[in-house]
Amino acid sequence: MLGYIIAVVATLIIAVPVSAVISANYQKKSAKTKIGNAEEQARGIIDEALKEAEEKKREGLLEIKEESIRSKNELDKEIKERRAEIQRNERRIQQKEENIDRKTESIEKKEANLAAKEESLNKQKEVIAKLNEERVQELERISGLTSDQAKDYLLKIVEEEVKHETAVMVKELESRAKEEADKKAKEYVVNAIQRCAVDHVAESTISVVSLPNDEMKGRIIGREGRNIRTIETLTGVDLIIDDTPEAVILSGFDPIRREVARIALEKLIVDGRIHPARIEEMVEKAQKEVETMIKEEGEATVLDVGVHGLHPELVRLLGKLKFRTSYGQNALKHSIEVSQLTGLFAAEMGLDVRVAKRAGLLHDIGKAVDHEMEGSHIQLGVELCKKYKESSLIINAVEAHHGDVEPTSLIAVLVQAADAISAARPGARRETLETYTTRLTQLEEICNNFKGVDKSFAIQAGREVRVMVVPEQINDAEMVLLARDISKQIEEQMEYPGQIKVNVIRESRVTDYAK
Repeated sequence: MLGYIIAVVATLIIAVPVSAVISANYQKKSAKTKIGNAEEQARGIIDEALKEAEEKKREGLLEIKEESIRSKNELDKEIKERRAEIQRNERRIQQKEENIDRKTESIEKKEANLAAKEESLNKQKEVIAKLNEERVQELERISGLTSDQAKDYLLKIVEEEVKHETAVMVKELESRAKEEADKKAKEYVVNAIQRCAVDHVAESTISVVSLPNDEMKGRIIGREGRNIRTIETLTGVDLIIDDTPEAVILSGFDPIRREVARIALEKLIVDGRIHPARIEEMVEKAQKEVETMIKEEGEATVLDVGVHGLHPELVRLLGKLKFRTSYGQNALKHSIEVSQLTGLFAAEMGLDVRVAKRAGLLHDIGKAVDHEMEGSHIQLGVELCKKYKESSLIINAVEAHHGDVEPTSLIAVLVQAADAISAARPGARRETLETYTTRLTQLEEICNNFKGVDKSFAIQAGREVRVMVVPEQINDAEMVLLARDISKQIEEQMEYPGQIKVNVIRESRVTDYAK
C-alpha cells in the first residue's frame, strides 16, 4: 500500500511537469498559428487598401483631367466672346470717328458762313447807325430840342401822369375806406361821449387856506419861525405867507402832501393851539384822514364804475389818482371816463363789458406811484398789474395804451381810443402858454418847409392847419399827396393830444382894373 502510494505520488510528481511541458508547447504552437493568421490577414488588408488607393488615385486623376479640359473649353469660349466684342467696339469707334470727321467738316463750313454773315451784319449796323444818327439830327433840327431835352420832357410828362393817377387812386381808396368806417366809428364815439358825462377838475400846484384874521399868520409862523419850519418839515410843503389878506398859500408838487398840510393847518386854526408838538399831532391825524379818504375814494370809484374783484392795494392806488393831474386833467376822473367809454365801445361791438371797463380803469394806475418810483407810468402800471395777478389781456391793454407795444386784443385797441377821446376832447386838458405857442409855431414851420407851400396857419388851438399852396406849382392831384406828406411829417416830429386836421387849399385869382 505504501508502495502503491509512493508509486502514485511518484507518478504524479513525474506527470505534473510533463503535462506542464506539453501544455506550454501546445500554447506556443497555438500562438504561432494565431500570429501567422493575423499576419496573413494584415497583408490581405494592406493589399486591399493599396488596390483601393490606386483606384481612387486613378479616379481623381481622371476627374482633374476632365475639370481641366472643361475649364480650358470655357476659357476658350470666353476669349472668343471678348474678341468678338472688341471687334464690335472697334467697328463702332471707327464709325464714330467717321461721323465726327463729317460733323467737323460741317461745323467748319457753318463757321465760315457765320463769319461771312457777321461781316455783312457789321456793315449793315454801320449803315443803320449812320442813318439813325442822321434821323436824330433831323428830328433835333425839326423839334428844336436835343435828345436829352426830349428825354427830360417825356419823363416829366410821364411823371405828371403817374402822379395824377396815384393821387386819384389814393383819393378813391381813402373815400371808400372812410365811407365804410366813418359811419360805425362816428356812431360808436358819439353815443359813448353822449352817454358818459364826467366832471373834470383843473388843479394846480398850490392850495389856499383861508384864515379867520391876519393875526393868525403870526401864530402860524411862531416864535423865530419854529411853527412854520415844523409844518414844512413834517409835510414837505412850502408855506407862503405874504400880503394876501386872510389867506396862506401851500405850495408843493405832490397833491397828497398838500392835502395833508391843508387839513392839518385847518385843524390847527380851528383848535387855536399852534406849537410844534400840536403840529406833529395834527399832521399825523391829517395823514390818517387822507389815507382813509384815498381808500374810500377808491372803493367809491370801483363801485361807481362796476368793476369788482380788484386787489385792495389796486383800489387804494385808484384812490390816490384823485390827487394826480395830467395837463390839468384829474387822473382819477380821466380813468373813470376811459373805463366808461371802453365799456360803451365794448357793448356796441359785442365784447366783454366787464373786462373792458377793468382795462380802462387800470390803464393809468402807474401814475399813482410814478412820483415815488423810477420808470414811466406805463412800466409801473404793468408791474403793478403783474404783481396783483391781473390777466394778460389787462396787462397788454395797460402796456399798449400809448402805442409802446402792439395791442393783442380788440379791448386794448378800445382802451387806446377811449384814452385819446378823454384826453383830446375840448376842455379836458390845458397846456401852459409857452408849450401851446411852441407847438403851434412848430406846426406852421413843418408845413412851410414843403415845396410849393405859400403860407400856412394853425387854427382852432392847433387842432387844424390850413396850408395855402402856389397854384402854378401844385395842381389838384398833387394836393392829395402833399396833404398826406404833411400829415406824416407832423406825426413823426410832433407830440400833441388828439388829432390835427390838415387842409390844403389851392386858389387861383385873376386881377384886372377898369379904367
